[in-house]
Amino acid sequence: MSVLDPARTVTELRQTVRELTDEWLAAGRYVPRSDCWLRSYDLEFSRELAARGLIGLTWPTQFGGAGLDARSRLAVTEELLRAGAPVAAHWIGDRQIGPTILRYGTPELQHELLGGIVAAEYIFCLGMSEPEAGSDLAAVHTTAVKVDGGWRVNGRKTWTSQAHHATHAYLLARTDASGRKHEGLSEFVVDMASEGVEVSPIWDMSGEHHFNEMTFTDVFVPDGRLIGQAGNGWRQVTEQLSFERGGPERVLSTYPLLRQVIQHLRETRDRRFDAELGDLVGRLSVLRRQCWEIAEAVDGGRAPITEAASLKYLGTRFEVDVIEFARRTGFGLAQGDSLAQALCAAPGFSIRGGSSDVLLSIVAKSEVRSQSPS
Repeated sequence: MSVLDPARTVTELRQTVRELTDEWLAAGRYVPRSDCWLRSYDLEFSRELAARGLIGLTWPTQFGGAGLDARSRLAVTEELLRAGAPVAAHWIGDRQIGPTILRYGTPELQHELLGGIVAAEYIFCLGMSEPEAGSDLAAVHTTAVKVDGGWRVNGRKTWTSQAHHATHAYLLARTDASGRKHEGLSEFVVDMASEGVEVSPIWDMSGEHHFNEMTFTDVFVPDGRLIGQAGNGWRQVTEQLSFERGGPERVLSTYPLLRQVIQHLRETRDRRFDAELGDLVGRLSVLRRQCWEIAEAVDGGRAPITEAASLKYLGTRFEVDVIEFARRTGFGLAQGDSLAQALCAAPGFSIRGGSSDVLLSIVAKSEVRSQSPS
């Protein structure tokens, strides 16, 4: 059966991923870790996935995709996260940039970029957050001024994961400052090799480097690299965030740690934590069901903005509770590296993809609208 055969079932897709991760683990080619979708970068692994038709699963076959549904992609991403696999190279492009270009990009932009993402040749980073904007995405100050043949970009972006490896950056910039802050925003694709792009490392407390700050100084972006319509960026990016917030990475970032803790408890025959573990497993089951329902909504042609915000909020709490559970069991005393990695990642859980306060606001506003008389 071809790796791009649309008749592949979810079970077959899961088995394909498990065979690959088991093979790499047996060969010692990677070590499972928490937060692998941001911190564990291995371009060779991503290209192996590409060779098996596991990137761009939901995209049309004309762009190298498999033409499958979002639930099929969910099965693949769950298995990769479960295994703590090194997927950071392709994750951003596959998860949200490709779908955004499919939804809003011109045919020329689609043909230019989508095949490179599917082949793990084009590596994307996200130019959203800024040093002075905090979690308020609408408060970005980076500007894109219209010039002959394109746009001139100036500004800074921060907390940009894997920018030092990226070939391209997604960029949210202000193209019109005359209206309210949610207005006048636009989305672009920027070549990281462009003159005026600088990347500076941000080292975390453990000495790891996956965060960066990007500086744009008079960077020229051609007209063809505008995504959608100028000034329509806020609407486009909020839909895009449903892809970012609504996936299993908001639930399973600490799963490798949870699995190791369970194995530790089995080996030590420690039954004191059975009730807490049962609670975590029950919550995980519900969260996975939410991921499935969000995938169903995407398959139905809808951007599930509110559902994704809810999942991200609840998933953040769950992932933090997994770390606290591991600490209470004493697992960290015996297996410090795994717990330490998760602890270093944890401060970002409640910020990336939208702070918890912002997510609750989205859910609350949706509830108010649903209760308002028509």
